[in-house]
Amino acid sequence: MSDVMTPKVGFVSLGCPKALTDSELILTQLSAEGYQTSKTFAGADLVIVNTCGFIDDAVKESLDTIGEALAENGKVIVTGCLGARSGEGGANLVQQIHPRVLAVTGPHATQEVMDAVHAHLPKPHDPFLDLVPHAFGEAGVKLTPKHYAYLKISEGCNHRCTFCIIPSMRGDLVSRPIGDILKEARALFEGGVKELLVISQDTSAYGVDVKYRTGFWDGQPIKTRTLELAQALAQLAQGYGAWIRLHYVYPYPSVDDIIPLMATGHVLPYLDVPFQHSHPDVLKRMKRPASGEKNLERIARWRELCPQIVIRSTFIAGFPGETESEFEHLLAFVQEAQIDRAGCFAYSPVDGATANELPGMLPQSVREERQARFMAVAEEVSIQKLKQRIGSTLQVLVDQAPGNGRKGGVGRSYADAPEIDGVVKLLPSEKISKVLKVGEFTRARVVATEGHDLVALPI
Repeated sequence: MSDVMTPKVGFVSLGCPKALTDSELILTQLSAEGYQTSKTFAGADLVIVNTCGFIDDAVKESLDTIGEALAENGKVIVTGCLGARSGEGGANLVQQIHPRVLAVTGPHATQEVMDAVHAHLPKPHDPFLDLVPHAFGEAGVKLTPKHYAYLKISEGCNHRCTFCIIPSMRGDLVSRPIGDILKEARALFEGGVKELLVISQDTSAYGVDVKYRTGFWDGQPIKTRTLELAQALAQLAQGYGAWIRLHYVYPYPSVDDIIPLMATGHVLPYLDVPFQHSHPDVLKRMKRPASGEKNLERIARWRELCPQIVIRSTFIAGFPGETESEFEHLLAFVQEAQIDRAGCFAYSPVDGATANELPGMLPQSVREERQARFMAVAEEVSIQKLKQRIGSTLQVLVDQAPGNGRKGGVGRSYADAPEIDGVVKLLPSEKISKVLKVGEFTRARVVATEGHDLVALPI
């Protein structure tokens, strides 16, 4: 079939890595069925927009993107978290604001999206997965660079945090079969992936919905639980010299069992833990699953078991009812816990979140002022911790290397997740023969810091 005849689909993916993995599934299916993807709205036969519906700014970005796609193309299918949200009177929010869209689905809805595509743009041929161009075999198409990929292990969440509406959009926790996850991981490693980022809404709860039942991988029984999954991924990664990085890990006591894997380097000594706050009363109002009193002890224990561990977290400043002393408790926590990488949101009242009904909503100016004060303290902690790395030698995964690194490049150490943390700025090597290649590792000696980044010399 010639290019002229091949139907083209424009695609935009907004929001978090969980949404990105949904996009990858849809793109894999489109590719398998012979559709081409278009880089522009105007050059496509129709456009799919995968939306985010979590906070107001994300909703606005999603609605604006749908509007742009309608203006430039006219034929638009909407999927993702915003697609699951209701507007006034209980009608679908997207359809209320953009009645011209062809179809709207919620998140994690590959089949519904494909049904809508088939209705408006007939498919060119029967699917043969091995014909998918630029795919990682059974793992399908990826939107990330070739050397790292996100691996989603479950969908949805069992918590009912008062600031969050994700369960109303993505449902309760549903764990993927452990054999399927490991099969996808192997396909990614076979395809050259050097860093696998494990994601979900709640990575520590993997398997709780199926009572940690025994699954099978390569004919061997294996428990559907985070620890066993991390062990199996680590073993698999070793054969390919690849990294495993864990994200969205709630600070349950069971996490202690994973730290020894980090201490031996089988899993990167990096934990992305969404603490959100430190004060027990604020955490109760948030309905967080971990109360907070034990978090300092827990972090101290993790550092005892694995001194090199890096902890990244996110926090909310200005939550309804937050007093000045509760906020100062949070500032003290960030300093005492020595959180390596911290992000902070000023509380945003999301439509449908029960926190909006709590007493003591703070003025926007106070929320933003607290966010700024938090970030000043958190950045000071982070920068001091980075300075301690000067003189050390790190393994760096190269993300950019113009001209084989003759003029240096950019990479990341175990302490840096893509997009959200800092980077390692690589200087030109003193050795003429030294070559840097994207997607490969290099050893580098840290010589300075630059804001949130390290500057290092490849050796």
